[in-house]
Amino acid sequence: MSSKKGKLVVISAPSGTGKGTVIKELLKLRPDFVFSVSATTRKPRPGETEGVEYQFLSHERFNEMINNDEFLEHANYIGEFYGTPVKPIIKNTESGTTVILDIEVQGAKQVMSKDIDALTIFIIAPDMEELEKRLRGRGTDSEEKIASRMERARQELEEKHHYDYIVVNDSASRAAEEILSIIEK
Repeated sequence: MSSKKGKLVVISAPSGTGKGTVIKELLKLRPDFVFSVSATTRKPRPGETEGVEYQFLSHERFNEMINNDEFLEHANYIGEFYGTPVKPIIKNTESGTTVILDIEVQGAKQVMSKDIDALTIFIIAPDMEELEKRLRGRGTDSEEKIASRMERARQELEEKHHYDYIVVNDSASRAAEEILSIIEK
């Protein structure tokens, strides 16, 4: 077992910014990094696999985990719950592995408020027009949901100054390389 503790890297971004794609590119560059699989109560999107992108839980199971303090952080995001199970984070960082967390702003604030050594990175789209284009391009949300996500994105952008670094996702591979250089500093 490694005597050097692994890093905890918190990555947040407004919905539609391409955060998931950037993280996939980052993990291609460093397959030794571990992606922390969050839990959620939302339904899987086409192509998502249980235990890979998320642990898909019932509201009842999610609440049980909250009550048992099994989350590093958890939050409600436009009607669904998201959370980071704490046990895998501890196991991986204690063994010297860098762990990548993909969490939204509410959850990141919870992590930042704790006595946890975490590197925080906020990803933004080049501009709001591009963000809306990406959300529409998914083809998974109603007009009402897109409007909610855009309003939420405006609110989340107000929080970017709380993060250690801000990265523009104008190209997923370029953004991943920038994040890797930040982590390796």
